[in-house]
Amino acid sequence: MTTSLAPPARLRKAAVGALGTLAIASGALESVVTPTLPLLQRELDMTPAEGALLGIVLLLTGALITPVAGKFGDRYGGKRVLVRLMSVVSVGGLVSALAPNLPVLLLGQVLQGAMVGALPLSFIVVRKHLPEEQAKVAIGVVSGLFVGGTMAGTLVAGPVADGLSRHWMFALPTIAVIGSILLVNRLMPDDPPGRSDHAAIDWPGLLLLSGVLITLMLTLAVAPDIAAQPLVLGTLVLLLAAFVTAWVAVERRVSAPMIDLRMLARPTVWKSCVLTFVICIGMALAGYLVPQLLAVPTDAYGFGASATQIGFFLLPGAVMASLAGPLGGLGARYFGSRAVVTSGVVMMAVSLIGLAAVHTEVWHIVVGKVLIALATGLCVTAMVTSTATSVEQSDTGIATSLVLVTRVVGSAVGAQFGGALLTARTPSGSDFPAESAFVTGFVIAGAVTALSLFVTRTMNKGTKQCSAPN
Repeated sequence: MTTSLAPPARLRKAAVGALGTLAIASGALESVVTPTLPLLQRELDMTPAEGALLGIVLLLTGALITPVAGKFGDRYGGKRVLVRLMSVVSVGGLVSALAPNLPVLLLGQVLQGAMVGALPLSFIVVRKHLPEEQAKVAIGVVSGLFVGGTMAGTLVAGPVADGLSRHWMFALPTIAVIGSILLVNRLMPDDPPGRSDHAAIDWPGLLLLSGVLITLMLTLAVAPDIAAQPLVLGTLVLLLAAFVTAWVAVERRVSAPMIDLRMLARPTVWKSCVLTFVICIGMALAGYLVPQLLAVPTDAYGFGASATQIGFFLLPGAVMASLAGPLGGLGARYFGSRAVVTSGVVMMAVSLIGLAAVHTEVWHIVVGKVLIALATGLCVTAMVTSTATSVEQSDTGIATSLVLVTRVVGSAVGAQFGGALLTARTPSGSDFPAESAFVTGFVIAGAVTALSLFVTRTMNKGTKQCSAPN
């Protein structure tokens, strides 16, 4: 006996508006840590390595949750999963707001990481309720509002933390998230499951990948103190190797792996993953070093910037990051993916080396950060486009999820390496690292980024389309 599902109700403008409001609130909550990281380090007595861990734990959680959230959304309905997922985010925001110390704040950030899976779930809901052309517009609006929310969070977090407290910079966007979720739950029509997909969730693969990422971050955090605790570092390295080995073995054997490693055998996919990993190391390393450099006191070599000022200085880079995605897509269309990626790599490497050589004025830092944001957006968008169009339509999600995971891992490694570098170069009795630590970090980031040119020269040129077809 078969049952037919009634067509889903049309999505009203108020429901799309509720999704947009949720996107703004989520983007703001996600972005408050970056401009206020030096302030959080001072108030919670964190080392630079611990600060780097705080800055990336949300993304790591998101990388693990996103593929599971998407599968659950298809299986049980996007709205149902979205509301539950964002309820977890709300709890995480409240935990972060009330956190008295670093461990509790890390727990809050882990719970907030569930928000990374919210955007794909929003897209599932929109596609089920709207015709294709209207769905494209709605998805674009929601995506754009999320980016707008991240810019608002970057700009407002500092003034709120300086004027009220660090607790309120988490509490205010969390209150907005809770209100938005209530609106979505009230205004959004229920959506039926999209397909009868009863393949088991790859829980062993998910748990092992969690072990890999957590152990990797702990290893990088301990690395600066290798002389004091070599046995701990050695144990972590062995544990990391064991997790990687077990994860690879599981992913090769399960019928529905979370990440299909066989896809990596395809040249376009593995090249995109390698490039994404390397470029995001450089991007994240610079992204961590810049706020720290701005916060160094003026009587040393820095600028003594407050959290509010850091947010203003980072805002142009955030604006450029929002524009870089569409520019990267247009560039890949008209000039080919390889040309866009190569241009982005050269731009980023030159910008990083330039920051190492010249960083005595605020505008040096701002311009460098803007160019790095532009280069990253161009590269990642072109590589995702290249990957998505080089595989069968049914494999698009698997291939692009590989790029997503390598992007997050590269960002985590870059930020954690930056924290470890500053920790290692902080003289005994000093509150801030030596200037050479920043120079070394920018040079390493530039050199690592430049190495990716060896891979870009082997890429396919990609599709060029100089004019629209008739």
